[in-house]
Amino acid sequence: MNEPQRTVRRAAKVEAEVHVPVAIVGGGACGLTAALMLADTGVNCVVLERDALPNGSTALSSGFIPAPGTRTQREHGVAGDSAGRFAADIQAKAHGRAAPALVEAYAGAIGPALDALQARHGLEWMLLDGFLYPGHSVHRMHSLPQKTGAALMAALLAAVEAAGIPVLTQAVVDTLVLDDQDRVIGIDYLRPDGRRETLGCDALLLACNGFGGNPKMVRTLLPEMGEAAFGGHVGNDGSAILWGTALGARLRDLGGYQGHGSWVTPQGALMSWAVMMEGGVQLNCEGRRFHDETQGYSEAAVHVLAQPGGIAWNVFDTPLLALARGFPDFCEAEAAGALRRCDSVAALAECIGCEAPVLQATLDAMRDGAAPDGRVFARGLEAPYFAVKVTGALFHTQGGLDTAPDMRVLRQDGTPLPNLLAAGGAAGGVSGDAVWGYLSGNGLLSAVAGGYIAARTAAALVGHKEASA
Repeated sequence: MNEPQRTVRRAAKVEAEVHVPVAIVGGGACGLTAALMLADTGVNCVVLERDALPNGSTALSSGFIPAPGTRTQREHGVAGDSAGRFAADIQAKAHGRAAPALVEAYAGAIGPALDALQARHGLEWMLLDGFLYPGHSVHRMHSLPQKTGAALMAALLAAVEAAGIPVLTQAVVDTLVLDDQDRVIGIDYLRPDGRRETLGCDALLLACNGFGGNPKMVRTLLPEMGEAAFGGHVGNDGSAILWGTALGARLRDLGGYQGHGSWVTPQGALMSWAVMMEGGVQLNCEGRRFHDETQGYSEAAVHVLAQPGGIAWNVFDTPLLALARGFPDFCEAEAAGALRRCDSVAALAECIGCEAPVLQATLDAMRDGAAPDGRVFARGLEAPYFAVKVTGALFHTQGGLDTAPDMRVLRQDGTPLPNLLAAGGAAGGVSGDAVWGYLSGNGLLSAVAGGYIAARTAAALVGHKEASA
């Protein structure tokens, strides 16, 4: 892949046939949420999307969003959760290295954002209350009934269409146009036939995700993931970082990312980590466990890649198979032939390619209750055993443009650019600067909460401009 050309040009004005109050670059969960919230306030916007159909990283995710204090949470009788408790969980997972102001902003905004999407745009949330995801102290993970990111994108797109919001697809934005006061006044973009077009705007939101699809950036900034499978969207080419660098904007937490230690191979599908949390284990080709699986699926990617061949086996039994089959991603992987049934320890050892006595000792240690790494098992696994071959993968990056809590992009000196905003994967997230800082759901948290906050900021900026015109 060639390095994308993302530039900034200066002009006193733009020659554009169309001018909108707010332009949004990127039609994933972040951009579409922002567009819906702007429509609710009566502010017109246009979403520009590089693909023929908006999908992005959201469609490739599980579509799960953590949020405290929602209507859905209350209806399920979940008590004691709050933005403060959620913020504490985020910081605990990041070892205190997440940006405090952003943690507070996202934790406070995500509940109202989900409630607004439900009340005004028909997204009917359900609460995943059968188990706790790593790092969460209470059940707060929300999903649409289909439990897929593709369903989330379809619902957002349907809402955008119903609201009459224009989404310009196959529009590759490559240039930001700013005046001499650092105010964005337009954007240049390419059409499929090679034509270049310009759109004028009063405010711009970059919602174009991170750099996981840019191999050169990944090898430079995330060397441990340089050769890992990429489970995200190839359009995550680092555009926001390239524009920010050209503008002299400040960058943050470029070493942060979401990995996943359960990327089914060779099928290339995601297996839910719920199986690990409820008693499943990861074994290497020697038949040994090699980390505490309950610490999180993001850092598990690094642990798995460190094993011989970068391979591990997810091993579980019949009750856990029933749990796994509640997730569409697993069902797709099973249909593709990923699931192996083994009726005995000897058969499981043959499947993995390890010595049966070593494997037996691993399984026996689970029955003892507490493993040397500190993980506590409520029970051991019982035959028949089931195994799925997995590797570690990179899903999306968590570093990017540094922003104020209102999503305005910051200069190197910490002052905000007048009307340039960034959210979701384009901005630095709340996972700190390392893989282990990622709390389950942080990606869609920053996308949806960030889009919600950015819309309020953009609406205020545009309103102020109109009032002073």
